[in-house]
Amino acid sequence: MTTLDPPIAPPLALTLRRLSFSRFGFAVVWALLVALVAPDVAPLLTVLLIVYPLVDAASVLIELRASGASGRSATSEIVNIAVSVLAAIALGWASSASAAAVLAVWGVWAVLSGATQLLTGIGRRRALGGQWPVIVSGGLSVLVGFAFLAQGLGGATTVTSIAGYAALGGVLFGVSALRLTRSAADA
Repeated sequence: MTTLDPPIAPPLALTLRRLSFSRFGFAVVWALLVALVAPDVAPLLTVLLIVYPLVDAASVLIELRASGASGRSATSEIVNIAVSVLAAIALGWASSASAAAVLAVWGVWAVLSGATQLLTGIGRRRALGGQWPVIVSGGLSVLVGFAFLAQGLGGATTVTSIAGYAALGGVLFGVSALRLTRSAADA
């Protein structure tokens, strides 16, 4: 065990590990579906675009409840939940407008949710162990979010690039789950 991965209380570790494995599986399947339907199947793409941030919001809510955080210590998670729900609504609208609108909304959401994830990982959660992949994921989300925003503002005609974003995020959640497995076993 490294200093980056101190032991975590077993019940919380178990919840976070299960959630991270679930998010890994969801993100990979979601990315494959988006890659398959993005060019042609607009109604299914709209559903996929709405579902992704809602799953993110639900996952953060589960993490928040499992950690027992409240008040000021839970601010970044609460902001993340609100931003993700608003993103789902905006993505529903954007999917009927254009691919560029989808990428612009996705980019703003990625920046904001990535920043809150980064703050949570660096701040309160770093002591839990297994969080460096989440910290990396949050940082990458911010950077890639700006790229999506630029693509959207530049008039992009496809949204398939978000599939790669989701797949990479899923891999990082999988790595986090594996790290949490080790951290929980050491506790």
